[in-house]
Amino acid sequence: MGIEDYGGGQQSQSDVMVVTTNDVPGFHVDRVIGEVFGLTVRSRHLGSQIGAGLKSMIGGELRGLTKTLVETRNQAMERLVEQARTRGANAVLMFRFDVTEAAEVGTEVCAYGTAVVIAPKS
Repeated sequence: MGIEDYGGGQQSQSDVMVVTTNDVPGFHVDRVIGEVFGLTVRSRHLGSQIGAGLKSMIGGELRGLTKTLVETRNQAMERLVEQARTRGANAVLMFRFDVTEAAEVGTEVCAYGTAVVIAPKS
């Protein structure tokens, strides 16, 4: 597995900018649309759970679980961007992830932020 298997984030060609900051340098907020989120819940794969249990005894990274979490976060982010786009936003400010256990059978990942319309400063 290469490093590309463990990365995430937005594609550079996206029509909806997603940032973790309160603002975007060189832009002003024309309109605040409101909160948007993307949510996904992934169940645990029995094979990866057994492998993780064995690996935890000897230490080291749980690569299968790491890759699954990256894929899950990317899916949640894609859903967030789609919701923002559908509501007319061209940016999401204050982007964050929240990760929790879901009924002890999986992992819930929520990507959230504030959908806005931004424009370049004149």
